[in-house]
Amino acid sequence: MDVQYINPFVFSICNTLETMCATKVTIGKPRVKEANTPLTDVSGVIGFSGDAAGSVVVHFTFDVASAIASKFACCEITPDHEDFSDAIGELANMIAGSAKARFEGLNISISLPNVVIGKNHNVSSAKNEKRILIPCETNLGSFLVELGMVISKTNEAKQAVVATGV
Repeated sequence: MDVQYINPFVFSICNTLETMCATKVTIGKPRVKEANTPLTDVSGVIGFSGDAAGSVVVHFTFDVASAIASKFACCEITPDHEDFSDAIGELANMIAGSAKARFEGLNISISLPNVVIGKNHNVSSAKNEKRILIPCETNLGSFLVELGMVISKTNEAKQAVVATGV
C-alpha cells in the first residue's frame, strides 16, 4: 500500500485521539500483517467502498479500550458499560472519516461502525488484500490500527487522465 494512503490515517489517528481524548499518540513503524492471528480484545471496524474497497480496524486490549473510551466520554466506561461499544465505534468512525476526507480524487463511502468484543479475537479480511498494521502508543496504553484498501482501476484511470490532461 502506497504511503499516500497510510499518511491520512496516521494524521487522523493522532488528531482524533488528541482532540477527542486529550491524548497524544506516538506512531510506530507501519508493517505488513503477516497472518490472521488474534490481535486483541476489542476492535472497532469501518468498511470502505467506492473508489477504494477495504476496511480500517482499531484494535485495543480491554484495559486500553476502557481508558480511551473513558477519556472520550469524560466518565468511566468499562467493557460492561452500556455505552462501551458506542464509544469505541465512534472513535473508529472518526478516525476513518477524517482519513477519508484527506483522500484527494477518491470517491469513498464508509460504513457504520461495527465493534467486536471478545478475548483474543481476529477480524478476518480478504486473502488477496495486504493488511498494514500501524502501532500506536499513548499514555493510556498501546493499540494497533489495521488498514487494508484496494484502489479500484477505474479511479486509477481517472487519476491518469487528470495527471496527463488527456
